[in-house]
Amino acid sequence: MNSATKIELPKLDDNKIQQIFTDAKQRVEDHYLEFTGTVLPHEAWALFQTGHAVIVDVRTNEERKFVGYVEDTIHIPWATGTALNRNPRFAKELETKVGKDKVILLLCRSGKRSAAAANVAFNAGFENIYNIEQGFEGDLDEDNHRGAFNGWRFHQLPWRQE
Repeated sequence: MNSATKIELPKLDDNKIQQIFTDAKQRVEDHYLEFTGTVLPHEAWALFQTGHAVIVDVRTNEERKFVGYVEDTIHIPWATGTALNRNPRFAKELETKVGKDKVILLLCRSGKRSAAAANVAFNAGFENIYNIEQGFEGDLDEDNHRGAFNGWRFHQLPWRQE
């Protein structure tokens, strides 16, 4: 999808923004997770577009290059290389590139690595750290394919590919 294409979003008033964050926190409590909250892809896009949050893509360089990425996001890999070795400097890089005072939404392929990264960031003192549920490509379907029923791209949210 061309990033110039604008997705029509409902007007986000203070009540709607508060409801997104309330729902996000409830999703975490429902699953006993240790970070601030979990937002759905369309909620993440709305918060990002209106300047209420920063999106940090935690996927590898290769995933961003060959699968696609959301423009104007910050990239800090949670893991690197084909072996997906965990980035031991993740929390420090997050603090340096974004800061602890921002509302941060983490994005990965399916929402699993970004949830792990959110947990580490939360335990490192990031108080407003959210996971983007479903991730960029979504969960696997019964044929082990991604993008068939959920995820950023499935919901036709803006993204680019090199």
